[in-house]
Amino acid sequence: MLGRAGEGFKYALTSDENESDFWGFAQEARGLFIGSDDGHRQVELLGCSPRGALLTCLDHLDGRRASAGSAHLALLDAKGSEMGSYFVSNLTATAAKPSLREEGLLDITVRLWCDQLLPGSEWVWELLRTGQLNQKGMWHSLSPEERKAWLSVALWSRQYQRRDHPEDTAPGQVFTLDGLQVVDPDSFYCALGEAINGPGGYFGWNLAAVDDCLGGGFGAAPPFTLEWQHSDFARAHLVSDHGGNGAFFEALLEIFMDRGIDVLLR
Repeated sequence: MLGRAGEGFKYALTSDENESDFWGFAQEARGLFIGSDDGHRQVELLGCSPRGALLTCLDHLDGRRASAGSAHLALLDAKGSEMGSYFVSNLTATAAKPSLREEGLLDITVRLWCDQLLPGSEWVWELLRTGQLNQKGMWHSLSPEERKAWLSVALWSRQYQRRDHPEDTAPGQVFTLDGLQVVDPDSFYCALGEAINGPGGYFGWNLAAVDDCLGGGFGAAPPFTLEWQHSDFARAHLVSDHGGNGAFFEALLEIFMDRGIDVLLR
């Protein structure tokens, strides 16, 4: 259902229970990246072409049948290909009107629940969608909250970003990690993902995830060598007491050692 049919749209919805039940495309999703304490969000699907269960809901806006259920919300690139998707539940239509964007499209207001999509990540998806996530170091100036959003997009877009090179690199490779910008665990995960999978790359966003990635299937097959440049600078921050990360550096090295990774501290 995606591909060329999705050109000109940024989002697509498909039922979580039935992949053949396609709910339509939308040009924008205003409010999607604004979080709430309980995970619920009010989202305006602007320039939407509703189909399936979503279209059916529009006949029952004031009743219980206005709920379409759970879905996969895909983010699309400029060619209409899926970059990544989030699980959303309790999607309920609350309003609909003709869209000013294009004849035949609607602006539909929905309420949905999603705890995976982090506030502040929209701009990173836009970089990926427009092909501008193409230089190393683009995360260097980000705030801690922005780094977390960066990592979340790296996680959910990892298969799309590796679509041209889906296989792991051969064992024995040497990867260079620049530790000069590593000031906390999240900045380390940004640097590690970039070192192994390039700009915006993913290779874990917590210690357990790094350990999983070292099992293969995420871009690099062990054993390999990690040349950690400016490691003294990074270590000074990672072993500090700020944020309770005193044991982080040692735990990290232990994971690498257990997986047969040769870490060269430069």
